[in-house]
Amino acid sequence: GYDPADPITERSVGKVPDNYTQFLDKNGLQGARIGVFRHYLDAESGDPEIKALMEQAIVDLQNQGAIIIDPFVIENFDSLTNNIWCNVFQHDVNNYLASLGDKAPHKTLDEIVATGKYAPYIESRLQRALAVSESPEQRDPPCLDLYSSPRNIAFRNAVLYAMDRDRVDAIVYPTWSNPPRKIGDMESPAGDNSQLLSPHTGFPAITVPIGFTNNTLPAGMTFIGRLFTEPDLIKFAYAYEHASQHRHPPQGFE
Repeated sequence: GYDPADPITERSVGKVPDNYTQFLDKNGLQGARIGVFRHYLDAESGDPEIKALMEQAIVDLQNQGAIIIDPFVIENFDSLTNNIWCNVFQHDVNNYLASLGDKAPHKTLDEIVATGKYAPYIESRLQRALAVSESPEQRDPPCLDLYSSPRNIAFRNAVLYAMDRDRVDAIVYPTWSNPPRKIGDMESPAGDNSQLLSPHTGFPAITVPIGFTNNTLPAGMTFIGRLFTEPDLIKFAYAYEHASQHRHPPQGFE
């Protein structure tokens, strides 16, 4: 919904249903056109167990009546997403601390880092954040919101073009291409596919469980759709979960 502190949410006014539970439809995948984004699924650094789980999930989607478009291709994906990131961590943390006033034990990210009270393995990331001192709007090119940034607009248009070309209702891909890393491991492949397509287009996304690796680590599949198609994504996700029944608590939390 609308949040005055988050101007982007103004676009949602009048587009949010009163109740999303009306879209829980166990037959919601019948006739849905689903594109398989193999750019993530077939990544060289991807884990073979998660790839196998994802391939089975695609079969399960088809068995529930979905029409599978495989492969689904976004032209010039790598070039469009190169340098699309803006590191605004320090800027946002400092603004948040300022909003706390006297309640904030520290006034800036620099002060927090100076305490040394952080996990050593994230030091390089903190230093990268501190190296970016100027405000987002003053950079070259400026860091604008995803509805104003030319880079984000071009990327969003490319994804929309591909979806319209293949007449797909949603795109699917592994949420992570690799199992979770152990704490402190910054070297093995991360495989995090959740930080690009949805955040940099503004498109809604929903993740569902697709099973577990042999060492009982969970794997997931993401559905992503056009702007304000949350009702469709809920239908697709609910139908898949109802049929697959992969969701269960980990050992020790039953």
